[in-house]
Amino acid sequence: MTIAVAAIVLAVLLVLARAVRVASEWQRAVILRLGRFQAVAGPGLYLVFPFIDSVAQVVDLRIQTTTITAEQALTRDTVAVGVDAIVFWQVADAEAAAIRIADYRQAIERVAQTSLREMIGATDLSKLLSDRKAADEQLRVTISAKTSTWGVTASSVEIKDVVIPRELQDAMSRQAQAEREKDARVTLASAEKAIAEQILEAAKLYGSDPNALKLRQMNLLYEMNKERGTTVLIPTDMANSLGTTVALIRATQAGAE
Repeated sequence: MTIAVAAIVLAVLLVLARAVRVASEWQRAVILRLGRFQAVAGPGLYLVFPFIDSVAQVVDLRIQTTTITAEQALTRDTVAVGVDAIVFWQVADAEAAAIRIADYRQAIERVAQTSLREMIGATDLSKLLSDRKAADEQLRVTISAKTSTWGVTASSVEIKDVVIPRELQDAMSRQAQAEREKDARVTLASAEKAIAEQILEAAKLYGSDPNALKLRQMNLLYEMNKERGTTVLIPTDMANSLGTTVALIRATQAGAE
């Protein structure tokens, strides 16, 4: 009798050992009962009836990363480039991921790879180089649209590098240098135009008022003598003219006082 009880107890313990399962916080167990979907269990303890229930798959709900590469892919303007990117994806529906597709990890890699090539083929090289955020978002939306029926969503995509042919790099470098030289010449021309306009305005002012021109000449002579410490010889008529101008100014100031 004791042996029979011990055997029963042992059998019950074995059944319980097979029936009681534990799922981590980030895991979900997809349970089938007699081959049909029954429930998604977890996290924590859950029961599986031996010989009736089976765990089809334990799905990880954490964010996963997949690296994808497209070598010698042609852009819309027929430039061969190599692009490396990282896809951040996550299982949102454990039931769909376990039942609707055989291997969702491999599928997400294949879809991401083909979507990357499709995106490159629909984008010009200049846009791909200048606006990576737009390319990232376009790629994320495309991947999510293809994988949503499997219960998988792409949270983000980041393009790591865009490799272009060396000869094209040299051509782009020369083009950028030419653009910088062009901008420098335009800036210099604008400055010269502004200076010429100021000189023209000054000439009009001096032409309308001879005294203003003579005062300017006096100022220039003073500045030359102050900075260089030299004696400047000027024509007699110019000196007389400058003296007359100074006298007129002084007389005007005295009258005003």
